[in-house]
Amino acid sequence: MRLLPSLAAALLAACAGGNDQPPARALFDGRTLDGWKGSSHWSVEDGAITGRSTKEAPLKANTFLVWQGGEVGDFELTFRYRIVGGNSGVQYRSRLTDPAQFAVGGYQADFEAGKTYSGILYEERGRGILANRGQATVWRTGAKKPEVTATLGKSDEIQARIRHEDWNEYRIVAQGGHLRHFINGVATAEFTDETDIGARRGILALQLHAGPAMTVQFKDLLLRETK
Repeated sequence: MRLLPSLAAALLAACAGGNDQPPARALFDGRTLDGWKGSSHWSVEDGAITGRSTKEAPLKANTFLVWQGGEVGDFELTFRYRIVGGNSGVQYRSRLTDPAQFAVGGYQADFEAGKTYSGILYEERGRGILANRGQATVWRTGAKKPEVTATLGKSDEIQARIRHEDWNEYRIVAQGGHLRHFINGVATAEFTDETDIGARRGILALQLHAGPAMTVQFKDLLLRETK
């Protein structure tokens, strides 16, 4: 299990663009949704991108706030999130399946208000769970499901590092067919896609999940494209 530097240190390194790394760019200005597009469920509150559904107006289908900056291929994305109720995540290398409803399909870095799925890799409108929390997996060409190749840690111990209804740090690293997720510096899931199904480029989007009332917030979104 590899520990990561704090988000503050990562932000400083990103701004400096040191260690021969390409510079990172901020995807959110802290005040507006400029550069993003989605339904009226999204707004900016307390300096954070905020998605909200209510008991009076529950969502019947997942909806997404889509970044308008183009597609990403190989990259590192860091952000902070907070969630109260429900389930959410960040889509990457994904595709817009229904522009009118802001429906998206593809790889998702999952997180939730519960205790099971935060950190997993899920493929929205695709193959489902590709790596559960604490797993390193590979989906080989011709296989019908992913193969577990290593253990990153115990799921309950990883969950214990996640702050309930508070801010957490998430990091996604995508290099070719190799995808990795980290929460609060802890490796949560790793996946290698050897198939021709797995996308190598696509859009970024933030999820608001269908179902019971929930609130999800995002801030400090930094993208470093490496290819």
